[in-house]
Amino acid sequence: MLKDNLVMLRNIHGFSQEAIAEKIGISRQAYAKWETGATVPDIEKCHLLAEVYGTTIDSLIRTEPVEGMGMIPPAPKGKNIWGSVAVNDRGQIVIPKGARDLFGLTTGTRLIVLSDENGIALIPDDAFMTNMKRAMEYINQEID
Repeated sequence: MLKDNLVMLRNIHGFSQEAIAEKIGISRQAYAKWETGATVPDIEKCHLLAEVYGTTIDSLIRTEPVEGMGMIPPAPKGKNIWGSVAVNDRGQIVIPKGARDLFGLTTGTRLIVLSDENGIALIPDDAFMTNMKRAMEYINQEID
């Protein structure tokens, strides 16, 4: 798990083993052993690795298969990758349970659907309306 994540994250970020080793104060050979699984870093080095890669220690050491995607790299700190969902013939999707739990989405929760050229976002309507109200207040202050 850890070794696979280290390889994926290093390649995603475009670092060499030497560059990462330098950033966390170890030799390239020591880092290479982590990527092969011959050894593992101590908790302090895991913390430094998580900072360099912009993820958490927990995400760094876990690998979970995502349905329809296989093994994926850890998500950046504060972000989540929930997996893929399929749109049914009525245009409906099922939001993964972990996401529903995290955001308190229960039956009847209303969501605002937003998009740009890159994709779609779902925002709880109360959060959206709160932000829109703040934006309108700001605009009105600027006009006055």
